[in-house]
Amino acid sequence: MDEGNGVPQGAEPEGAAGAEPMPEGDFELAKPERPSPLHEPDPYSTPPYGEPGPWAPAPPVQHPVATPAQGTLMTPPAVGAVPPEPAPAPTAPAAPIPPAPPTAPIPPAPPIAPIASALPPVPAAPPASASAPLSAWQPPADPWGRYDPWAAGPLQQPGAVAVHGGRRTRRRRAALGWTLALVLVAAGLGGLVGGYVEREGIGGEVTLPQAKGVPAGRAPDSVAGIAARALPSVVTLHVSGSDEEGTGTGFVLDDRGHILTNNHVVAPAASGGKISATFSDGTSVKATVVGRDSGYDLAVVQVSGVHGLTPLTLGDSDDVRVGDPVVAIGAPFDLANTVTAGIISAKERPITAGGEKSDGSDVSYVDALQTDAPINPGNSGGPLLDSRAHVIGINSAIRSADSGAETESGQAGSIGLGFAIPVNQAKRVAEELINDGRATHPVIGVDLDMGYSGDGARVDSRAPDGGPAVVKGGPAERAGLKAGDLITGVDGEPVHTGAELIVRIRAHQPGDRLRLTVERGGTEREVSVVLGTAEQN
Repeated sequence: MDEGNGVPQGAEPEGAAGAEPMPEGDFELAKPERPSPLHEPDPYSTPPYGEPGPWAPAPPVQHPVATPAQGTLMTPPAVGAVPPEPAPAPTAPAAPIPPAPPTAPIPPAPPIAPIASALPPVPAAPPASASAPLSAWQPPADPWGRYDPWAAGPLQQPGAVAVHGGRRTRRRRAALGWTLALVLVAAGLGGLVGGYVEREGIGGEVTLPQAKGVPAGRAPDSVAGIAARALPSVVTLHVSGSDEEGTGTGFVLDDRGHILTNNHVVAPAASGGKISATFSDGTSVKATVVGRDSGYDLAVVQVSGVHGLTPLTLGDSDDVRVGDPVVAIGAPFDLANTVTAGIISAKERPITAGGEKSDGSDVSYVDALQTDAPINPGNSGGPLLDSRAHVIGINSAIRSADSGAETESGQAGSIGLGFAIPVNQAKRVAEELINDGRATHPVIGVDLDMGYSGDGARVDSRAPDGGPAVVKGGPAERAGLKAGDLITGVDGEPVHTGAELIVRIRAHQPGDRLRLTVERGGTEREVSVVLGTAEQN
């Protein structure tokens, strides 16, 4: 045992393995000498030349015991020992260090929190090999030797190690969070402002999108294709007379300038009035009446001095079926070249029109085609075309909401109930008007009781002039009909009124044979009648 310290010679004090040898006998730890100011303290000066203040050096840091590797024992440092200075791993056992005198223990330094500052990193000791034992913690020889309170830069703390992830990291995270928040807010505001600008049309000119590449032509059987072929052959007729005027429509029948229309269209000019025909290209010429027939409500006028006329092709109205598409062309309310479309709603619809004269000579009996293609005043006389642009009817009448069937002279509008004269009937009448100036009417040679309210058409007892109701030598007398007989059908189709019987008869031409269903004395029978010709229009 060595004298003065009570430690056996050759033994190492606890916690001093690997330390530098110290002198024998009593000793005290050497304290670093504080550097003195460059001049006398000035009570009115500012740091670092005044009295020591809060920037004075802090006491040494008391570091925690290092954590040994798994499976290795490490002796804790002695009480009051100074934290070790990083040094290379020892290669040989260090000399024993005498313990401090028991009468003068060094009190432990108060612990302080590590300061997160930009201190230079302390070089770490090179790792020891796995076979070498870990050395005990060594206190530095002079913990304050490297500290210079007057050096420029951040506060230096002896033995302190910069702690990463402290306030600076939190400040960086906070700054990053605020930046992201500002970006999101700016993006939202930009979207709102952009939407408002686009909605209100602020800034720049507005360019609207438009479809491109639409083919110039149209299918021949489309409404546009039908209209393109038919319009050059349709004319608008303006008629004026001594007491009235009106507008109607017609279409070209041949290259000689014959135009077919309705009788009620040209009737105001029958006694010295004027008729002008305007074509779709704007050409307007005078027209004259060739012939007209009030019973069929048809008329033919002729224009001259016009070249390159293209007549419309006449179709076959007997081949028309309900539901077939149709196109109507006319000048409703003087709106020339108006095209409307629809279908055939019904066939053989018996209608009557006219009747303004007291003797009934102006009543028209038509076995009409019904269509829902819009027809209005001014469409009268215009063509009703099928899908091949062939004429299948002549638009003549409409049924308004508050009246029966009317001609174009009324001002009622279309409710989807239009009527056209079948072209097969119009063709025969037009040929007779052009060739003879008048049309023939098929008859059976009887006078009907038009006031009969029962079902069917009843033969009257006397003629209006007092003569027999059944014309002597006429078709009805040859078939055996007598006054008072009730005709209930034509060719197997029922007949409900006298006007309907006339319509069925006029749907044919003189010389046609009809099969009539006749009821007499409660007994019903069928008779065959060959149609004759009326002596006058």
